[in-house]
Amino acid sequence: MVTRLNKFILMLLTLFTFNQVQAEDWHKLLMSPDGNYKVIVTRDNAGEIKYKVDYRGKSLIKPSELSISLDNHLSEWAFAIKEKPGVPWMDGLVLKETKINSVDSSWTPVYGERSVIQEKYNELILTFEQKASANYKMDIQIRAYNEGIAIRYYFHTNPTGIYYRITEENTEFTFSEGTQAWFEPWAQGPFTKMPLSDWPTESERPLTLELENGLYACLAEAAMVDFVRTKFELAGNKPNTVKTVLYESVDKVPYFNTPWRVIMAAETPGELIENNDILLNLNVPSKINGDSWIKPGKIVRDKSLTDKGSKEWIDFAAEHNLQYLLIDCCWYGEHVGWETDAKEERINLRLKELIAYGKEKGIGTFLYVNQQALAKQDVELFPLYKKWGVAGVKYGFVQVGSHRWTKWLHESVLWAAENQLMVNIHDEFRLTGEQRTWPNIMTVEGIRGNEEMPDATHNTILPFTRGIAGMGDYTICYYIPRIKTTHAHQLALSVIMYSPLQTLFWYDKASDYQGEPEIEFFEKVPTIWDDTKVVEGEIGEYIVTARRSGNEWFIGGITNNDAREIELNFNFLDEGKKYIATFYQDDESINTRTQVSLKQKKLTSKSKIKLPLKASGGMAIWIRAQ
Repeated sequence: MVTRLNKFILMLLTLFTFNQVQAEDWHKLLMSPDGNYKVIVTRDNAGEIKYKVDYRGKSLIKPSELSISLDNHLSEWAFAIKEKPGVPWMDGLVLKETKINSVDSSWTPVYGERSVIQEKYNELILTFEQKASANYKMDIQIRAYNEGIAIRYYFHTNPTGIYYRITEENTEFTFSEGTQAWFEPWAQGPFTKMPLSDWPTESERPLTLELENGLYACLAEAAMVDFVRTKFELAGNKPNTVKTVLYESVDKVPYFNTPWRVIMAAETPGELIENNDILLNLNVPSKINGDSWIKPGKIVRDKSLTDKGSKEWIDFAAEHNLQYLLIDCCWYGEHVGWETDAKEERINLRLKELIAYGKEKGIGTFLYVNQQALAKQDVELFPLYKKWGVAGVKYGFVQVGSHRWTKWLHESVLWAAENQLMVNIHDEFRLTGEQRTWPNIMTVEGIRGNEEMPDATHNTILPFTRGIAGMGDYTICYYIPRIKTTHAHQLALSVIMYSPLQTLFWYDKASDYQGEPEIEFFEKVPTIWDDTKVVEGEIGEYIVTARRSGNEWFIGGITNNDAREIELNFNFLDEGKKYIATFYQDDESINTRTQVSLKQKKLTSKSKIKLPLKASGGMAIWIRAQ
């Protein structure tokens, strides 16, 4: 009898224990509105929370861990908190609630690569509590857009008032064997196509990948505004796996959330560029009331820092439909150091007179200011610059990555907006969609452009990688002999490299212009768009981008260091309409320094044209209805 009773008790205990384990063994499903993305989130018997993603029935992300690490012990000691997690953060989580939300809307940006942006997604919110105390709550939030998947961690208010320290985020992305990535060690660095092994260091974001099953993918970051920058590194203990790595630990008082980790997929690499609105959608709407002063345009700079040189550029800009002049570094003397003062010019330059002269000609002025002067003086500088009539500020040598400087930068941009100043942020900084929130950000660098004079092959990688993050100040050149491409290639970059504040003639002088007729394209090309399509392209080989402004289309096409012939299909034009197009192409028979021909052709949506591209060459097309 005793033996039977013991067996019965043992069976009940076993069943109870099994049910306890199984209570945390769950499975959640999320689909994008169009059904192309399928996300499965699970917690297994070992307690690990994992997810996997399929795209159009193909494996995109294999089972990968969702993990974040906290070390709150100092604040818990200080507040004498007794009921606190006693195990690693993820180990102590218990799923308490599951929510599903859907959003289907659209919005109109101040400017962009498209004039209307669709915001449509399904959302899964998993709310967890720590076993030790219900004061510790965290969500895993996952959104499935038609354009991609986004994941973040959200920490609820803790009634004890303590702060949290995020020490690591190890969100994993496991791909199939044979996946290749376009590795980039820093934001203005070169690209190398590499397998997911033996990386020498971390790689920048966005990170573009090519899978063995024919898919292209991109890993990106969105809404990094009060946090630290993330890069990607290899997971040393798991093959074919990339994971997030934080710049440093983060101290925050809950409630707060991490930036979004974004996964995009496509069957052609150009679709990744066309779908980059997902980064904007993951940021909050504009915080600027009244934005009529935000005016995109084309900008030139005066390297001479003289009244004569600046006036020549202002006259040139006024004649050729350019909108701004940049007074670059050193106008207030030595620009590096905490003793600098950017409240007045310290060289032989009558700055206020130049600003007034530009206004008379319809040309606005941007001023370069180094971060040290900005950090010390922006509260004083920006009202002063507004009084002077300055249009915008170019932030120089901005420190990126840390929590301190990330938060400072966004607060400074907001202060600039309050003084109706546009901004151009230079050096390593890259946007994560926050131009939706602060549309006075007109462009940023974080791009290996013509300051480094890359070759044509680099330029055919850039749109499919850095270009997914949005605007980039490539600093297009034209006359300087140092460019490693043809001139038609440089014309095309003004369409391919999106920048609402598009820098032209970066290393040139106004006097370099000798009546070359193809400069007409720079005069006509806008910097913001109603629609954008990547017509053709392969990463590192060539790209053809078509962008529409009103009823006109502008096309830029470039090849890598190799010559090739492309067949351009104009089926993106309105059916039944007739168009006239001007083709700007490399042509050695043209008797000018730049050797670019202008030829007009009639087009319809049924037109197909074969175009030869010289090695390191390109072509540009301006299309308008007849």
